[in-house]
Amino acid sequence: MARFFLTILIALSVGTPALAQNAAQIARVQAGQSCSGCNLFQADLSYHDLRNLDLSGSRLRQANLSLAIMDGGRFDGANLSVANLFGARFVGASFRNVDFTDAVLVGTYFNASNMAGANLTGANLSGAYLRDAHGLTQRQLDRACGDAETLLPPGLRIADCRLL
Repeated sequence: MARFFLTILIALSVGTPALAQNAAQIARVQAGQSCSGCNLFQADLSYHDLRNLDLSGSRLRQANLSLAIMDGGRFDGANLSVANLFGARFVGASFRNVDFTDAVLVGTYFNASNMAGANLTGANLSGAYLRDAHGLTQRQLDRACGDAETLLPPGLRIADCRLL
């Protein structure tokens, strides 16, 4: 009977994907290489100059991208929930269908970035620059908050984080 339970335990553990970060993939991105679909959970990419990377479909949950320069990056379908993007720059980046749930986007620069389908639920956009962002809708912004310094495309508005 013990052998039966041991066999089941081994079978279950083999079929379960690891959710921990992948250090080799993180090092690859820190060195400036694209890594589509990678597990970059809690990666520290802060202060890095990482232009034109393809991180589409990657898991960047709880990652630190504060003050990074990631112009021209592709993040389509990535998980950036609970990530810190404080003061980062993303000129011409693509964030189509990205999950920004509860992310810190304070002071982030999204000039000419594609935000179509991005989930901004609980995201803090205080002081963020989104004036020239594409694909941003009022419905997305209704789930986020910002402040008087948040720059949005004409006709869009955001709730003040201090009042929530």
